[in-house]
Amino acid sequence: MSKISGKEIWVYIDLRDQRLFGFSLNVMARARELADAMSGKMAVVFICSPVDDESSSISRDQECFSISDAVSECISHGADQLYIFENTRLAVPRADLYATVLSNAVQERSPLLVLFALTDFCREVAARSACICNAGLIADCVDLRISEDNIIATCPAWGGDIMSEITFSDGFSTGFATVQPHSFSAVEVKGKPGTIERIKVDNLIMPKGLKLLARSPEPKEHRKLEEADIVVVGGAGLGSIDGFGLVRQFAAAIGGEVGATRPPVLQHWVNEDQLIGQTGKTVRPSLLFSVGTSGALQYTAGILESKTIVAINRDRDAPIFQVADIGVIADAKIFVPLLTDKAKQSVMRNLADVLGKGNVNDMAQDTGFGEKIQKLRESQNWSRETLAKATGQSPEFISQVETNEISPPVSFLVRLAGALDVDPGTFLNKEEKNILRDQRTQAFIKRTLNYSYETLTPEAENSHLRSFMVTIESHHDHKPVAYKHEGEEFIYVMEGLLEFTLGNKIHKLKKGESIHFNSDIPHKLKSLSNELTKCLVTLYTL
Repeated sequence: MSKISGKEIWVYIDLRDQRLFGFSLNVMARARELADAMSGKMAVVFICSPVDDESSSISRDQECFSISDAVSECISHGADQLYIFENTRLAVPRADLYATVLSNAVQERSPLLVLFALTDFCREVAARSACICNAGLIADCVDLRISEDNIIATCPAWGGDIMSEITFSDGFSTGFATVQPHSFSAVEVKGKPGTIERIKVDNLIMPKGLKLLARSPEPKEHRKLEEADIVVVGGAGLGSIDGFGLVRQFAAAIGGEVGATRPPVLQHWVNEDQLIGQTGKTVRPSLLFSVGTSGALQYTAGILESKTIVAINRDRDAPIFQVADIGVIADAKIFVPLLTDKAKQSVMRNLADVLGKGNVNDMAQDTGFGEKIQKLRESQNWSRETLAKATGQSPEFISQVETNEISPPVSFLVRLAGALDVDPGTFLNKEEKNILRDQRTQAFIKRTLNYSYETLTPEAENSHLRSFMVTIESHHDHKPVAYKHEGEEFIYVMEGLLEFTLGNKIHKLKKGESIHFNSDIPHKLKSLSNELTKCLVTLYTL
């Protein structure tokens, strides 16, 4: 009979939130196969505070689920045995306390193997537990198998350039291993449920010298990468943090999430939680752009489930082209900015096409114009207030657009294009340009009918460059005609004393003084003199 036949394989169950619990279920899938291969049992380990009964809810980092539900899920995913270790001091997850509980249980029950999903917290629990038990620990496993009574783990080595096979030393009693959870998928398979053993942990002493100061849940935005439909990954070929910024800009333009290979993480161009690969995250987007990445095994293992992979690299022999569906041989620092500009133009053209339907109900039901605006805003990390300011509207207006309550004018798209540094002429068609021209014409005519305006460029309603003489009565505010335009404005004081408010800043201009500003910025004029104040105003509109 085999030396390992009939032994137990344990999986530590992470109860901190549903996502991490899902990682544990993934690891259970491989543990179930290993247990079957050695005619053993697969057991799961819960470490938590006591509950009155199995239906009680356990709160972990703002997400709640019951022990009863977790137990049921584990049984339906192949668990033969369930150990629930309880103590009031285990309510808040702490690696030091959890390792103490787990190592005591291991020394008492001698499982063959203890598996953990590869997370920062589980890494620490595994390392502490292995140290206390004087046992071996294999880290970052992407696969596990049994061969001739040995546990063989496959792990990345030399920065992911090669895959190594590692086993425990001869005569080992219990081994520990952290497992990449994205290497496996949870499988509902009926185990042979034994007893659900609830074990009260007595005499649990708090370690000295350590004090928990604070704890908080992982921000939801950190989880977007694994769930994204579009991912843009940057590699060492981008050369610098500025080069990596090109990836961020491109991702924002197409509504994608940013990922990275190991070198940009090590260079601190990007946070470690955006690392993709065997020691990072596995992504499954519909579309993935791999920019300036060589294509090391450690990285490509994390992207192989992508539906379409587009690789951009100037080295035609780069391994990344072997896994890519589309390959572009080009210098990423030259090609990506061009691609970003085209992407922005395409996005704006798509919005213009949707807006051209004109019917709010059609837009809401058939095209999701509001959802497109919201997604674009969020991809740029803009608040509604930021977008409102950029487009000369109110946050309430933006909210109504995003919920398809109103259909914005074409001029809204022009201002939005300006915020994205996109020339409107590159995406507006002839009809839309005519609409804008007609709007300018009507506003020009309306403005020149007001007594305070004297046009100096007659019959220039279709011109981008126009001039007026504006007259303001003594100690009165200027009463402008409702008129919005995208472009620049120049004011020169011909006579009198002018108080000019630009945004929140007040300027006082005497005769002969001038000011030049962006027309999008809110502004108003007031005469401070005892006589009429006259100003030459020149407009340049888009």
